[in-house]
Amino acid sequence: MSRIDPSSVDDGPGGEELILDEVSPTPEAQEGEASHGYPILDKAPEVDPEASGVIGPDQAMRLRAVPYAVDGGRLCVAMLDPTDFAAADELSIVSGRPVTRYGIAQSVLRDLVRQVYGTTAAEMAARLGGGASTETQDDIANLEAIDADDLHRMAEQPTLINLVNLVILEAIRGRASDVHIEPFDGRLTVKYRIDGVLVEQNSPPKRLQPAITSRIKIMAGMNIAERYVPQDGHITLRFENRKVDIRVSTVPTIYGESIVMRILDKESVSLDLKHLGMSLSHRDAMERLIALPHGMVLVTGPTGSGKTTTLYAALTRLYDPAKKIITIEDPVEYELSGVNQIPVNPKRGLSFATGLRSILRQDPDVIMVGEIRDHETADISIRSALTGHLLFSTLHTNDAPSAIGRMLDMGIEPFLLASVLEAVLAQRLSRRICGDCRERHALTEAVQHRLSERERLLFPEKSGWVGAGCETCEGRGYRGRIGLYEVLMVTAAMRTAISGRKSIPEILRTAESGYVTMRGDGLQKAAAGLTTVDLVLHATQDVEGVD
Repeated sequence: MSRIDPSSVDDGPGGEELILDEVSPTPEAQEGEASHGYPILDKAPEVDPEASGVIGPDQAMRLRAVPYAVDGGRLCVAMLDPTDFAAADELSIVSGRPVTRYGIAQSVLRDLVRQVYGTTAAEMAARLGGGASTETQDDIANLEAIDADDLHRMAEQPTLINLVNLVILEAIRGRASDVHIEPFDGRLTVKYRIDGVLVEQNSPPKRLQPAITSRIKIMAGMNIAERYVPQDGHITLRFENRKVDIRVSTVPTIYGESIVMRILDKESVSLDLKHLGMSLSHRDAMERLIALPHGMVLVTGPTGSGKTTTLYAALTRLYDPAKKIITIEDPVEYELSGVNQIPVNPKRGLSFATGLRSILRQDPDVIMVGEIRDHETADISIRSALTGHLLFSTLHTNDAPSAIGRMLDMGIEPFLLASVLEAVLAQRLSRRICGDCRERHALTEAVQHRLSERERLLFPEKSGWVGAGCETCEGRGYRGRIGLYEVLMVTAAMRTAISGRKSIPEILRTAESGYVTMRGDGLQKAAAGLTTVDLVLHATQDVEGVD
């Protein structure tokens, strides 16, 4: 269960910086309990259930204490701050015994609380809401009638704060990329997006919807009184000694505000091209591109396909103190050491185009533009690459060849594009089969029918791989995601074809002999047991091109 102390809050534009953990120490506890003469427990003690049972998990969270034994008629209590006399008095009154206090480290207490009480967000929500059976239609119908002052008061209740923190904490621990809180008629749902798939959690009662929504909006620096227009915000957390950023978006629906929290946890993302799933040939191609002195490299794919992560991995590989690297992004997802990162701010007139113009006066060697969306940005990007800069950017197209047509549609002159474009990388993300429970599985007739004769040669036994489900993957059969890639290197013949406005099939005929489509790359990975054939076919169904 998480708790946030006022001392741990650093107000800033757009949100708060919070200390998110099972238990957060008070300033006094952080100064060191040993100085007050109380004995310190350096490891979790053995717990007598009768002793720990004198209080419930909510009270343990609030008091930051766990009773663990009775010795000589006295209740032995492990406390984050043994000088908290009010907490000791409350424990003495509840148990009817005098209390012996012991100090305990924050990390040890966190593990002890989890071991003894095992509280989950669902259990806390049920207790806080009093159970779904106590809700009435009048309760639900009156949710919109709550005024802003009441919302603020509800959102500042300690147990409600702990509930919201625990929802976020469990999402981070569960490797979720997003948390969805969705209001419907008579119910409120909480879903975690894990490995690209939404997984519904045990949800809190509908009556808690205004308080939960308001608490998240307060954390994200939003206006809790405004419920009928979309809002954006962000939360910065300190979780297990690392920084986690969360982008928050709210939109009004007919049953209240829908909330999505995008979790940006740099520690959980590997910025290594091999770990992302790139084959050796694709990594070699990226190494050649990174070594270029100037030119344009585009990464394409739909939203959520991992484009930014791939660019971050390339910039990390490219980093050299002798080079000036500047990015302009919307938003900055992860902080990169040694890289100047500029967040787009349309409200203050800072767009990709205006920011890019300023970047060129900063004497950069390498530039990354988060996305080319319009002719102005595309034109400045092209001219930046022409004037001796190496420029990386993203586009929203289905495959690599389509990026050429998209740039021409934006009004870029074919001869300019042909002279600066060095390569286009397209990608998708597919779920990765759990390595602990993968097993052979015969391909269905429907799947075999969708494969070409050459593709079937990758599966000589007419079988692929699936995950059976185990403890490691929590029975899902998948753990993590893997990228499916295609890298279209621009050849001399391709430059001529682009300048002549040739069709995509004609341009593809000028590709390097080793060019492999995204579908081909995915099927090779399916044959190697990294993902399934079904997932590859699903992820690449809108991708054109042939091997």
